[in-house]
Amino acid sequence: MHTNKKKAERAILCAVSLPGKIEQTEHSIEELAQLAKTAGAVVVDTVIQSRERVHSLYYLGTGKLNTLQLLAEEQEADVIIFDDELSPSQQKHIEEAIPEYKIIDRSALILDIFTLHAKTREAKTQVMLAEAEYLLPRLTRQWTHLERQTGGIGMRGGPGEMQIEIDRRLLRDRIKKLKQDLEKISVQLETKRKSRSKRFNVALVGYTNAGKSTLMNYLAGPSVAVEDQLFKTLDTTVRRVQLDKTHTIYLSDTIGFIQKLPHQLVASFRSTLKEVETADLLLKVIDIADENFREHMDTIDEVLKDFDIQEKRFIIVFNKTDALENSENIKYVKRSFPDAFCISAERGIGIDKLVDAIRKRIDESAYVHSFYVQPHEGKLIADLHRFGEVLESRFVDDMILFKVFLDVSIYEGLKKKHNL
Repeated sequence: MHTNKKKAERAILCAVSLPGKIEQTEHSIEELAQLAKTAGAVVVDTVIQSRERVHSLYYLGTGKLNTLQLLAEEQEADVIIFDDELSPSQQKHIEEAIPEYKIIDRSALILDIFTLHAKTREAKTQVMLAEAEYLLPRLTRQWTHLERQTGGIGMRGGPGEMQIEIDRRLLRDRIKKLKQDLEKISVQLETKRKSRSKRFNVALVGYTNAGKSTLMNYLAGPSVAVEDQLFKTLDTTVRRVQLDKTHTIYLSDTIGFIQKLPHQLVASFRSTLKEVETADLLLKVIDIADENFREHMDTIDEVLKDFDIQEKRFIIVFNKTDALENSENIKYVKRSFPDAFCISAERGIGIDKLVDAIRKRIDESAYVHSFYVQPHEGKLIADLHRFGEVLESRFVDDMILFKVFLDVSIYEGLKKKHNL
């Protein structure tokens, strides 16, 4: 959808509401409209059908599908976007039933937006991998252009090989190559993470458009693009932040989450999301002004459950408090989440208390340790500089006194390694 067309594509949104799920479906379709807008489309109409179950072949019932076709003609639509991921069989049958219109699902739309916003080699590789894995079971003759990207020598099929099989093989080879490229990038990222291991690492996680980038810019200074668009930030941005004279952190802004996030994207962006697994503290940023913030919290937890993260490493941060007209909402949140912080990253409200809480977490996990070291103990001296923050070093008689700020676990490791 992100082409250079002068005229925006006209889109009709389509969803099935299962029993007892009408409010959830309406929220999801509103979010789909935001996604379509971010991709550059103009939403001209919406179709929601209440059904006991999704139709196995057409997603909608056949009668509703005919209605959808007439509506598309009336609205002069270009594309019909389905709110759930269509199976390859569903996509095929819908395209055969209404061949005049482009048919895409929520996953394809999100992948399109990710392609639009990917800037770095890492993000582009992750998105290309997710797209290739999404396309493989949906492959038709339209994807034969991939042959030009992977080369022809040694890739040509025999006289009896069907073109579709050639395309599948080319796409599988492309997926293998992208995974290899991503593995190399992951190694580089791991090296960077290890270089930050002696500092306290804080990662921002949250629903897309919750204000993570705004909070990042408030704490670290402007550097991350902030716009009212979903998935504007794809690449993990890491900034060194000096909270005060004795407290320094590395702050990272990670990819935003959303309902029904394509599993291909979660898998492809695992190297990026690894940042949340290795962080010492995660700030779970929630848009308190969104009436569906509880569902957003559930979505965040659903994505993070596949990572090794202990609950004590979270601080819940309710952002955009300045957007609430009714202060009773804030009182309710404070009663329900007594340990959470209510802030406005845009206006700087409540940030000081949040920073104090981060400092407290740092002090709980790290201490200043004193070491008397012989001048010839070069490996120990190197490790103190490598894994800790050396606050002081001076000669005392024939020894060197080091005062080092160290994480508790690292301190225990150094004690064992150097028999301290």
